[in-house]
Amino acid sequence: MDLRALRKSYELGELDEAALPGTPLAVFEKWLDEAIAAHVQEPTTMTVATVGPSGAPSTRVVLLKQADARGLVFYTNYHSRKGRELEQNPQAAAQFHWVEMERVVRVEGLVEKLGAAESDEYFALRPLDSRIGAWASPQSEVIPNRAVLLANAAKASARHGLNPPRPEHWGGYLLVPRVWEFWQGRKSRLHDRVRYELLEGQWRKERLAP
Repeated sequence: MDLRALRKSYELGELDEAALPGTPLAVFEKWLDEAIAAHVQEPTTMTVATVGPSGAPSTRVVLLKQADARGLVFYTNYHSRKGRELEQNPQAAAQFHWVEMERVVRVEGLVEKLGAAESDEYFALRPLDSRIGAWASPQSEVIPNRAVLLANAAKASARHGLNPPRPEHWGGYLLVPRVWEFWQGRKSRLHDRVRYELLEGQWRKERLAP
């Protein structure tokens, strides 16, 4: 498959570092609000990268569930591959790609587990089938067929009924940023890139070459 002729000119916006606020969270919240208002499909989708004990990276797509001064929150199975890798190396990188707006946001930082109370609170807000699914799926493990998942779901539903509690192996993570990067596509591949880096408790803002 030869893809060399595929081209797109990015011309929807620009990014002036001098006009940006001093904190990256303010930029991110504005961009996310704009993505939601523009009806971008799955605007909270982020790709999370972790590193395993061999040094090999791996990525997967998760959904952002909260963004505040602490950092970025997502939920998953602690026994999954990402959970095991974060247990050994609690660092991660995340990326949002809003194709329709020609924007990318990259985040790097340390990761910590959320407290049980916060994970319980979110778990109770999930639809019933999603709560049952958390019990049914041995995430990242090899299974012989889909029937295993359906059987596990049936057992979990029969056991827990309409109020399944949060499994101990399922909960939240907080990605605490030390680096943010905001990318706006521009014409002629002369894209705008602005990086915020946390140094001695203060955010340093600087432009990067595309």
